[in-house]
Amino acid sequence: MGRLRSGHPWIFRSDVTDASLAEPGDTVHVLDSRGQFLGQAHYSAASQIALRMLGRSPEPVDIAARISAAQRFREQVVTDSDAYRLVHAEADFLPALIVDRYGDCFAIQTLDQAMDRATPEITAAIQAQFSPCAIVARNDTAVRTLEELPREISLLAGELDGPAMVRMNGFQMEADLLHGQKTGIFLDQRENYLAAARYATGKALDCFTSTGGFALHLARTCERVEAIDSSAPALAAARRNAERNDVLNVTFREADVFDVLSSYSSARHTFDTIVLDPPAFAKSRKQIEGAMRGYKDINLRALRLLGPGGLLVTCSCSHHVSEAMFLEVVAEASLDAGRTLRVLERRTQAQDHPILLTVPETMYLKCLILQVVG
Repeated sequence: MGRLRSGHPWIFRSDVTDASLAEPGDTVHVLDSRGQFLGQAHYSAASQIALRMLGRSPEPVDIAARISAAQRFREQVVTDSDAYRLVHAEADFLPALIVDRYGDCFAIQTLDQAMDRATPEITAAIQAQFSPCAIVARNDTAVRTLEELPREISLLAGELDGPAMVRMNGFQMEADLLHGQKTGIFLDQRENYLAAARYATGKALDCFTSTGGFALHLARTCERVEAIDSSAPALAAARRNAERNDVLNVTFREADVFDVLSSYSSARHTFDTIVLDPPAFAKSRKQIEGAMRGYKDINLRALRLLGPGGLLVTCSCSHHVSEAMFLEVVAEASLDAGRTLRVLERRTQAQDHPILLTVPETMYLKCLILQVVG
């Protein structure tokens, strides 16, 4: 139980001595070897994470009250946006539950057996507190397979006849809750979009643009922006977002980012600002070594396109890659590229994706804003 004593809410199957009375998805009392009550937890009969602690009280857990508390926190930290993460799983004391708000619509992910069983209660709480137009279950994520749960997308309540329209940092943007990446759009970069735009100038290249979040923000301060992604549907949404916001200095291109960076280097193209926001390169610990090679390669290619004074905004959403590891691999890339980098900002996910100090899994996004100084 050392993990529990250190403030982490997970108990692995190897540490459970008797779960004979528990059914998949039960809320159970957790006892130590002497029979002393340690708290309540959700039980999974499939995952290696057998128990996810809910708290140290024996009183029944009120999911609606915890959602309400999560909303009060968002009212403190979210500004100029009606799209944000309402519930960030363990960080909001609702383990394995994600709730994202997109204006009057909500997308939820239930990532273990217990939260999946609690879907009606979660849906009812959202309906009572927010009177939404629609609630979507975006349960197509791979982690549900580890819980022996089906991967599926469904409409839980209300009606949804197209993308939801949201406000973010002064922009009107669309979020496709049924087919978009993540639960619709990338909410965790919202504050980093603004930070990048504070420094960005000149000719910019936005790599892995998705629906255009970084590109639109860079367009406010840059002369022109080229935005690249390999997903045709994402680029179509990005173009619509640019059009509805009268952004005219962004061009969108469907291509492989690695190929583009390589060809631009060979052609001696240069940029003043480059953003790298790739998908997770390491989705498990087994993939860390390959991910590090990928991060070094892509940052090396980008740095070769930047001259003195150039800005590199580089990100990693692989939670298996720590900030220290990411800093090290970008430093290695800078040495190989013959560039000296000044760290302007070391950032993480937006505040509506809170981080618990004793739960490192709640911190996953790393965002470095770097300036070429030599």
